[in-house]
This record gives sequence, structure tokens and C-alpha cells, in this order.
Amino acid sequence: MTGRLSGFRILILEAREEAQFARLLAEQGAEVLQCPMFTIRDAPDTAPVEDWIKRCIQTPHDDLVLTTGEGLRRLVKAARQIGLDQEFIRAIGQARRFARGPKPGKALREIGLEATITTDKPTSEGIAEALARFDLRDRRVGLQLHPDRDHTALLEKIKAQGASVDPVLPYVYDAGAAEANIIGAIGEMANGRVDAIALTSSGQVRRLMEVARIHRCEERLRAGLDRTKIASVGPVVSHELKTYGLRIDITPANDAFFMKPLISAMAVSLNALRGI
Repeated sequence: MTGRLSGFRILILEAREEAQFARLLAEQGAEVLQCPMFTIRDAPDTAPVEDWIKRCIQTPHDDLVLTTGEGLRRLVKAARQIGLDQEFIRAIGQARRFARGPKPGKALREIGLEATITTDKPTSEGIAEALARFDLRDRRVGLQLHPDRDHTALLEKIKAQGASVDPVLPYVYDAGAAEANIIGAIGEMANGRVDAIALTSSGQVRRLMEVARIHRCEERLRAGLDRTKIASVGPVVSHELKTYGLRIDITPANDAFFMKPLISAMAVSLNALRGI
């Protein structure tokens, strides 16, 4: 597949795996335009996170819901900083582990564990549907939250099943990244200098639209997206795009919602424009 993206300019928005994503695209010959949008940081107040970890160790949860791989990695990091990482991992191992899609499952494997149940849909609704298949009466459910979402509905659904919920938010988004970079990226698309934009999280879509609205260039953004192939890594991102009335041109084949299949799908779609 070497060189299949040669001659194409791909815009990627800052993500946890940005460096790896950029490298994989460059290996295929793409010119990669990187746009910092926000930074992921540990929760500014570490005390609630550390207290949650200690509760988990002292009395392991009956069920543990992991919404993101990043969240689990941040929790293990926080446990390590207080010298309790091995105890914490053992406690996680005693719980029935629900993973919201494949990414938390990957993070579990990094610490020698497997997801007990992986949701059919990597969404909060998917979590609620998975949990609804089990009797949760009088069970303690640990719930790792992720930022930039209102989790009230999910919390209420779990409580309605008779469980007690112990939530934790181990990281936050710093949305103060240079907005000039985002405005510049919008301009590149509007001027027809981007062949495809690759979106790997719903937060990227929201941030892009938010900055365009704040700077009164939403019309310019939409015009740019009309000229640019929109690649979505999976259903969560696609749902967010549809929320804003945006189309999805490219998604990975065979429900393989990862970077490499997304790159393959972009290569196929973009080269089709060349008749290859």
C-alpha cells in the first residue's frame, strides 16, 4: 500500500494518537496538515480521582463501565503516582468489565485484562442497552466518565436498575488550544487545498463547529467541507457529523473503526477520483 496517498493533502485534527496517525499517513505518501485543537489533561483536582481508586481497591466494584481507553490509562497512571497501581489493576480484575467499544478493550489488554462485555454500539446509549440485559439490583457500578458530555441520562438509567453508581472523571479537555490554527485549517479547506479531513473523535467535530461559530466563519467552514472529502473513523463521529447536517464520505470497511482501516478507506476513495 506504500504511496497510495501520494499527492493527497490530508487534514487531521489533534488527537491522542496524532503523531502515530500522521506517521501512518505520511508512510502512504500523504502530505499531512496537522491542526492542534485541544489538549487532554489529568483532572485538575486529583483528590476525587485518588479517592475513587482507593474505594475501588478497598471494595472492588461489582461492575466497571469504561467509556474510553484514555480514561483507564489515566486512572492507572493516577494509581501509580500514589503507589497503588498493582492493587488497582487487581481490583479491576474482580469486576465485570463493560467496554464502550474497542478502545477501552485495548487499554484493558495493556494491563493484562480483557473486557467481559463490549458494547455493540460505542455510545452511552450502547452502554445503557448492554447494562439493561443484566440484573443490577444492589450492585455497585463504577463508571469512568469522559469530558464534554452530559452523562445524567446514563447515570439515571443505571440507578433505575437498582444499582448504586460510583462515577469518576479522570481527565479533562483543554479547549484553549490556538484557535488561529483551526481558522487556518478552515481557510485551507475553503480554498480547496485539502483533499480530505480525517476525524477520529466527536469532540473534534464539536470543537471545529464551535470555533467557526465563535469567529463567525461557519459558512466558510461548510463551504470548505463541501470541497473536502470527510472521513469518519466510526459511528460516534458519524453521528456527530449528522447532528450538524454534515455528510460522511469515507468510513472504514467491515466496521473496523481504527486508524489503519480509515487510512485504507481514504486511499480507496481518493484514488477513485483519479480513476485508479
